[in-house]
Amino acid sequence: MAKWNLDASHSEVQFKVKHMVISTVTGSFDTFNAYIENGSDNFEGAQFGFTADVDSINTKNADRDGHLKSDDFFSADQYPKISFVSSAGLSNGKIVGDLEIKGIKQQIELDVDFGGVITDPWGNQRAGFEFEGVLNRKDFGLSWSSTTEAGGLVVADKIKLLINLEFIQAP
Repeated sequence: MAKWNLDASHSEVQFKVKHMVISTVTGSFDTFNAYIENGSDNFEGAQFGFTADVDSINTKNADRDGHLKSDDFFSADQYPKISFVSSAGLSNGKIVGDLEIKGIKQQIELDVDFGGVITDPWGNQRAGFEFEGVLNRKDFGLSWSSTTEAGGLVVADKIKLLINLEFIQAP
């Protein structure tokens, strides 16, 4: 089975959530790691995993980032990492695995878009992937809530997870 290492400079882990019902806030985890191991050229059956440092959350607003790190949301001091480990290999553009946030582990399914494999100018094999999924933040204990005057949630329950990764095949 071939192991592939993350090229973090060409990768990102993002999330999107509705704010006050009318707009979307995009955030990222600036510090993360990931791996993929495959036994076939098309990555069918590949195993995948990633971790993200909660303290690296970045929504381009320091006050909001501080609130997200607090006990109202991620409890970053107590639960410094978010992780995903596949429980079944990549199959038909999907991968299933365990996502763990705040010590709560839930099985989720991610859609996978395999971009292909190329040889870079230095002779390295590179592979690109986009992973997407939707989760309910309250399933993971991210339960802070407030409502607008009209009764809508300030922060929606549904979170879109977007993970764009480029890997280099290990020697």
